[in-house]
Formats: sequence, structure tokens, C-alpha cells
Amino acid sequence: MNYFNTSVQQAAVCGTPFLAIDRIPELSDFTGTIKISGKYTGVVAFTAPKNMLCVMLMRMQETDMCQENLCDLVGEIANTLSGNARRDFGHQFNISVPTVTVGRKNKLELPDGARPIVIPIGWRNYSSTLMVHLQ
Repeated sequence: MNYFNTSVQQAAVCGTPFLAIDRIPELSDFTGTIKISGKYTGVVAFTAPKNMLCVMLMRMQETDMCQENLCDLVGEIANTLSGNARRDFGHQFNISVPTVTVGRKNKLELPDGARPIVIPIGWRNYSSTLMVHLQ
């Protein structure tokens, strides 16, 4: 939640985390995915609607809402959240550069039988999701 306080000077609300048992949650308009390697393997993904990202850019004094800037922002958020996890898990927790996908029809690539932890994040009247799958 510190990311939102720092970058857009408005608090976000963390919803109740849950385990995705039956299916992987749907992705939103923009998704930043970080692959994890080292002592743990898996992915961390942040997915958010375009409108939320546009308002965040405006709060950051950015006037250009082009797709490139939206992709950069969702990748930055995913990278920051993964970096925070790396800080907590230690140097054996290696993170890749973010991969960004655009569109709700994309799928998060996880191993068969994977059950990621899903963390809903609310900011203003928008809903986004952080998904974490580590083995």
C-alpha cells in the first residue's frame, strides 16, 4: 500500500487475500508480470483497468495517457511490489524485468494445478489485483 501513498499520494485499500482454487482470476486491461527464480520460483502479477492507470498518471502530473505510458506504469507497479517482496525474502529471491500484456483476454501463465494467492487492491473507486504464485 506504500506504493500508492508514495506515488499518487492517496491510500489504497487491501482487500481480503484468497487462494484461487477453481480458476485463475481474470486479468484486467493492463497486466505487469514478474517471473521469480532462485530459492523460490513463480510469478507476481499486478493487473488494473485502464481508467485507474490513467487517473494514477494524472496524479503523477503526466498528461500523456498513451499506451506506452500505461504499460510503463503497470510494469513499474509490478516491479515495485516484487522488489518489496525481494527485500523481505532476501537475495535468493530473484526477479525478472516486467512483462506487460494489454487486454483482458490474456492468461496468466502458471503451472498446472497452480493456486495463486489473490490480493484485491482498491484505490479510489477502482479495483485492481495482485496475484502471487510461489513454489
